[in-house]
Amino acid sequence: MTIDMDKISSKEIVHQLILFAVKHKRIMQNYLDETGVYQSQHRLLMEISRNMNASQKDIARIMDVSAATVAVSLKKLEKGGYIKRKTDEGDNRLNKIAITGKGNNVVEKSKRIFESADQKVFEGVTEEEKTALLVLLKKLNANLARMEDEIKTRRGKD
Repeated sequence: MTIDMDKISSKEIVHQLILFAVKHKRIMQNYLDETGVYQSQHRLLMEISRNMNASQKDIARIMDVSAATVAVSLKKLEKGGYIKRKTDEGDNRLNKIAITGKGNNVVEKSKRIFESADQKVFEGVTEEEKTALLVLLKKLNANLARMEDEIKTRRGKD
C-alpha cells in the first residue's frame, strides 16, 4: 500500500478510522452471533461478568444507559438462563445480578472470539507500530473528550 505523504488529509484519516470502526463492528457482530446472544444482551452479559453481583442500577450507570433499558435485556437474559437475580439481603428493593454457567460459557466463548479477532486485525503490525498507533489514538480521543466537554458546557449555558 503506497501513500502519497504530501496529500494526507485529516478528513481521509478520520474517514479511515470510521471505516475501520464500522467494519470491525460488523465482523465482530457476525462472530458474536455464534454465541446465541443479541448484541445489546451480549454487551450487558460481558459487563455483568466484570461486575459480579452488581445491581441493575449499577450496571445501568456503568454502561451509561437507562435502568429501563437494562431491565428489558436482563429479563431476556434471565429467561434464556444466562443470568439469575438475587434479592439483596440488606435492601429487598435491590436485585444483585449473577451470571449462570450458561452465561459464563457465552462470556468465555466471546473472550476467545475477541482474542482471535485482535490477532487477525494486527497481523503484520509490529510492536512499534502498535505503540505509535496507541499514542496517536489516545491523543485523538483526548481531543474528542475536550470537544464533548465544550458541547456539554455550551448546552448548560443555553
